[in-house]
Amino acid sequence: MSDNSQDITQLLIELRNGSQKAYDRLFSLLYQELHNMAWREISGERGIHTYSKTDLVHELYLKFSGQQTLDLKNRQHFFAVCAKAMRQILIDYARKRSRKKRGGKERPSTYIDEMMSADHEADDLIRIDEALTRLSGFDERLADIVEMHYFGEMNFDDIADVMGLSERTVYRDWAKARAWLYKELKRRGNF
Repeated sequence: MSDNSQDITQLLIELRNGSQKAYDRLFSLLYQELHNMAWREISGERGIHTYSKTDLVHELYLKFSGQQTLDLKNRQHFFAVCAKAMRQILIDYARKRSRKKRGGKERPSTYIDEMMSADHEADDLIRIDEALTRLSGFDERLADIVEMHYFGEMNFDDIADVMGLSERTVYRDWAKARAWLYKELKRRGNF
């Protein structure tokens, strides 16, 4: 086990006991990995968001820093929780943009509130989130795999470790989930 792995394991133990210093150190140690996993749309592949990966990672830090305790079992579990939180941050932001576009009342700002443009793309993100929520009602495991792979950019091997499945099973579930989401979005006129 490398020194870095031992440090991370120790920090996760301290984090379970509510140590803010452990969270700060863990975040510092894993910052580059969090930055690299920040949702792929931010890097400009589809241009949904105009803010940077750094902004999303900082928003993630703020979201978790107020927690009294985080019960994280291992490094992969930490990244799975981060993927879910990144999704929540982006969806909350997209909903706010959609409300604002339609003249609805705004909620208090977050760190990244002024960074996103292209209102129609926010609506697309909301539709994808709604479809993913429906998938979760149908098969939660499929939805979790999509969330970790798509939003968290976790590879299938890491997802398999987190979920206690074989990599082949995760890959098959990913294919099933993609097909289900495509059918669902097409059925509802979103494609």
